[in-house]
Amino acid sequence: MTQRLLPQAPITSVSDYIAAGGGAGISAARDLGPAAAIESVRASGLRGRGGAGFPTGIKWQGLAAAEATHKYVVCNAAEGEPGTFKDRWLLRSNPYLVLEGLAVAGFVTGARECFLGIKAKFEWEISRLEQAAAELTAAGLIGDIPISIVEGPNDYLFGEEKALLEVIEGHDPLPRLYPPYVQGLFERADGPAQPAMVNNVETLANVPLVLAHGSDWFRSLGTEKSPGTMVFSIGGDTGRHVVVEASLGTPLSELVEDHAGGVAPGRSVAIVTNGVSNRPLRPDQLGVPLAYETLRALGSGLGSGGFTIYDETACVVEVAVAHSGFSARGSCGQCPPCKLGTDAITDRLRALATGTGAVRDVEEIAAWSTRVTDANRCGLGAGEQAFVRGILDDFAPAVADHLGGHRCRRVHPVPVIEDWDDVDGRFVYAHDPLLDA
Repeated sequence: MTQRLLPQAPITSVSDYIAAGGGAGISAARDLGPAAAIESVRASGLRGRGGAGFPTGIKWQGLAAAEATHKYVVCNAAEGEPGTFKDRWLLRSNPYLVLEGLAVAGFVTGARECFLGIKAKFEWEISRLEQAAAELTAAGLIGDIPISIVEGPNDYLFGEEKALLEVIEGHDPLPRLYPPYVQGLFERADGPAQPAMVNNVETLANVPLVLAHGSDWFRSLGTEKSPGTMVFSIGGDTGRHVVVEASLGTPLSELVEDHAGGVAPGRSVAIVTNGVSNRPLRPDQLGVPLAYETLRALGSGLGSGGFTIYDETACVVEVAVAHSGFSARGSCGQCPPCKLGTDAITDRLRALATGTGAVRDVEEIAAWSTRVTDANRCGLGAGEQAFVRGILDDFAPAVADHLGGHRCRRVHPVPVIEDWDDVDGRFVYAHDPLLDA
């Protein structure tokens, strides 16, 4: 596999980072100047790796062009999408690269200050970041723009960009109505606009490499619409759990079979989930090339690249209960259709899973899925809609099987990755409160 972002072994000192080419990105940005550096990022086709896939260079051009005396750049390290561990893996492997990318972003957009928001429970990653920031500063590789590490709560919505800004300001992670380029950081009702820009950990890690090697180099891997590589997490019922970097356009089946060891002999894949915000994949879709355009064509999404594989011993309905329940607990309550809808959908899915559901429950799940997105401040409701519609449309036989009193064969927690077990070489999944219900 091509290794651009992930080193063969963790980089633990700034001297090792410089020896591996570190610092070349910010040096190139200074030589090129802000406008040309941003154009290089835009020409590379780098897209956000946090889920939305928005073109990074266009986002940077917007902040750079904003007429404001105070601008801010924020790195989103509050990873919490089920099945995903790639940002934490990057921070453990090479925090220097992420911080250099953040420093570049601040420099070329004219930011006053940079922030990195991360969950307080990620103690190892925070320790690595603090060490790397001190060393990079001493080596002159960050520049004059201060970088602050902000520790936040374990809430799922801390990872939503507007809620992340709220946490940086000292508030609860409740998504705002307006995006960061409209309502930024530390604004007053009677004051001028102070726009902000939020980029994901992996997005920023790519930036120094793009500037050091050029946009054509970056585009030499991947597809035309999805250039470069991406770091994927593959877990669940596979022989091995892996975090692996691959060219965009690589078939999912290659990662599952060649890197994660496939499912147990004699078993087959039943369903594949990619977090809670995307339409799940059927077994016959395992060969899909992993790229933004190909997943979108299936009605799904590349998301943050965290795939959980369930074999035939899994019950699709119970998998749906766990994922919908996660969204219901994560919904903040500011938008009633989202809170009420995710709760109602989860309750009816649970009725099906326990053998007490009826046709009316399926009808009400379908009805709520059309309304759960009404007046939403963030994408949680849309994610619930995409996931549930995928279950109803693509796994209808499994849903119908539960209308006759059938109970699920196996209880599934939602695959929130708590940590990595070096001894077993597998993800450690968090306990799901739904199992206690």
